[in-house]
Amino acid sequence: MTRHLSRLRLTAFRNYAAAALDLDHRHVVLTGPNGAGKTNLLEAISLLSPGRGLRRASFETVQAQGSDIGWAVAATVETDNGPADIGTGAGPDGGRRVRINGANARSIEAMSDYLRVLWLTPSMDGLFAGPASDRRRFLDRLVTTLIPTHSASVGDYEKAMRQRNKLLDDGGDTAWLSAIERQMAELGASIHLARTDSLEHLQALIEQSLDDGSFPAAHLGLTPLFEDGTEPTSSAALEAALAGLWSGSRALDRAAGRTIYGPHRVDLEVTYRQKAMPAALGSTGEQKALLIGLILAHARLVKLRTAITPFLLLDEIAAHLDPDRRRALFSALDSLGTQCFLTGTDKVLFEALGERAQMLTVREGRLLRE
Repeated sequence: MTRHLSRLRLTAFRNYAAAALDLDHRHVVLTGPNGAGKTNLLEAISLLSPGRGLRRASFETVQAQGSDIGWAVAATVETDNGPADIGTGAGPDGGRRVRINGANARSIEAMSDYLRVLWLTPSMDGLFAGPASDRRRFLDRLVTTLIPTHSASVGDYEKAMRQRNKLLDDGGDTAWLSAIERQMAELGASIHLARTDSLEHLQALIEQSLDDGSFPAAHLGLTPLFEDGTEPTSSAALEAALAGLWSGSRALDRAAGRTIYGPHRVDLEVTYRQKAMPAALGSTGEQKALLIGLILAHARLVKLRTAITPFLLLDEIAAHLDPDRRRALFSALDSLGTQCFLTGTDKVLFEALGERAQMLTVREGRLLRE
């Protein structure tokens, strides 16, 4: 059976006062004018996973304006072991809570036992030519679909780094600095090894699929973690190296007002394999196709490594693809064996899906079935 969402409920979420969808296993196509709420619905689904969703918005901002009811997203996921009810919504202190099958979840990551989510949005079209921070976030999102705790590790690392920066600025106690640096080193080593391991497996899968010419293939790598290019391979050795690096660079970091070196400075390098050139030098269409190919490959990897095929949220995905590439995309989505949610302003772009999709029109926060 294809794992799919059979029911979706939104309450006080963005421009949806209330919305209800009952679905079958087929893909879901949402069409309607700009501003109608198509992306809002994708964002709601993206919050059924660790992290802050496809917009990376603070949870207070997803609350529907003027509503006294806290925002909530609830879904029924059909699995081989039967349906599972997953819900998330406004929690204390601006955070969020998660409930699974009617009980409070032990953690945000518990949702990943039932579903994984990947997405592509128009804001990601400039990923390869944009700032390194965008590529790191993109990479960390991919890693989180494989290792659900990765997102929390990144957040904890960044929090510890901010504490270190403040201590350096205030001339804080060296023993306390050393303790924070050890915490950063433990988290940083875990983050870096998760990134490198995930990229290694993703690259191997891409290599196996080179004969499929539907979308260009990427060659992936990370910039060096240390200036000299050396990199310990064991977790303990990497922790020690990072702690030593930060201990020795306190004066430099204090003068700079930030932590200069570490996993937060690493960049994801992407090469357009067929043309042996940096992805950033490709045309807009080539970069879009390369990004789609990368997401499709990662979806296959998640399926292989976790036995859960991720749901794909593809916002305005078809607008800049020619008819042949659109057909190739739809065929690739079918072969994944998962439910995909696609949006666009023109339903003609999705005609090739035919009966493989259920069509919905979105107008001013209302969902109308075709």
